[in-house]
Amino acid sequence: MRGAGISGSPGAGTLESENRWLASLKLELAYFSGRAWWGEIQHRGAGAILRFQRVRPSRRASFQPLRRDEITPRFLDRTIRALKRWRYDIIGLDEACRRAVIMPQRMRFVCLSFDGAAKDLITHGYPVLARHGIPFTVYVPTAFPDGVGEAWWLALEAIIAKEGRLSLMIERNERHFSIRTVGEKYDVFAFLAGWLRLLPPPDLSAAINDLCSRYAVDLAQLSREASMNWADLAKLAADPNVTFGSATVNYPALSNLKDPVARREMSMGRAVAETALGREVRHFAYPFGDRNSWRRAHVVMTEELGFASAVSTIPGIIQAEGRTNLHALPRISWDGRRRSLRAMRALLSGITFPPVQPTRARRAE
Repeated sequence: MRGAGISGSPGAGTLESENRWLASLKLELAYFSGRAWWGEIQHRGAGAILRFQRVRPSRRASFQPLRRDEITPRFLDRTIRALKRWRYDIIGLDEACRRAVIMPQRMRFVCLSFDGAAKDLITHGYPVLARHGIPFTVYVPTAFPDGVGEAWWLALEAIIAKEGRLSLMIERNERHFSIRTVGEKYDVFAFLAGWLRLLPPPDLSAAINDLCSRYAVDLAQLSREASMNWADLAKLAADPNVTFGSATVNYPALSNLKDPVARREMSMGRAVAETALGREVRHFAYPFGDRNSWRRAHVVMTEELGFASAVSTIPGIIQAEGRTNLHALPRISWDGRRRSLRAMRALLSGITFPPVQPTRARRAE
């Protein structure tokens, strides 16, 4: 589960769309020019972790601010077939950690990871993954299968989708927004999602509950319906191809928490997941995962708490021979608005990412 990481002021949506178009064009050019294949040699690396969130059929709605976080079951199937055709090893996270600290292997690897334990992973994604018989990782924020998590990004989307005007308190001032056009809706969603992301958890909860009360959105029901419950996760736990990772309890941006609270979120999230699933949980995902959502102190915490790895959403590929920190692993977050497998091939080559600075990586146990 992930809220939009866009911050700024209304009016940013058009620029973001233009930047996305230019980025897609560069990836297509990299593919057709042959740079993607050259990149696989030049930026060899050990492999990459692909990050997805929701898997569900496409929708026709004109306002879909979280579309980047969705892929269709058909696209998931196409991706897996392409990875096999490109001769990537599709492996689990434990094996990826092992390959990150040994000499480079002949074949590069790809891990598939899914954030947030969304309900549609079990209904639409798992049938595809099970049919291919491949390993994948699910990162679970335990408040959501418990039925008490607050998917504030979904509530914000629902409110803006159905209203023509929106009012709320921001820094003790009543703010009013016109959201009659699709463009206005996208801009206001980006602005408010960025603002909410910066709030401490109690203030964020108060703000989104106030909005939901004003505009008759049932936040609790919306959050429960969007998430897998423990029975769904138990079905996945019966499959040896599934690895579970922790994503805290409430999925807060760790940078908004005091260190003892952040540590408690990490340790309790794993403890609850291990008890409920009857499995050891060795891996962790920083909620949201971008550079503003966690700090170096949180990397140290994951090591001290005994996690074998911790993944971010900072883009990049994983190097061999211990040159990538296992507790700050990069991932390639796939933008569901892209349908081109050529773009994916270019991203996996590593040519779009800056050179990796060598760091000491703790050997996987």
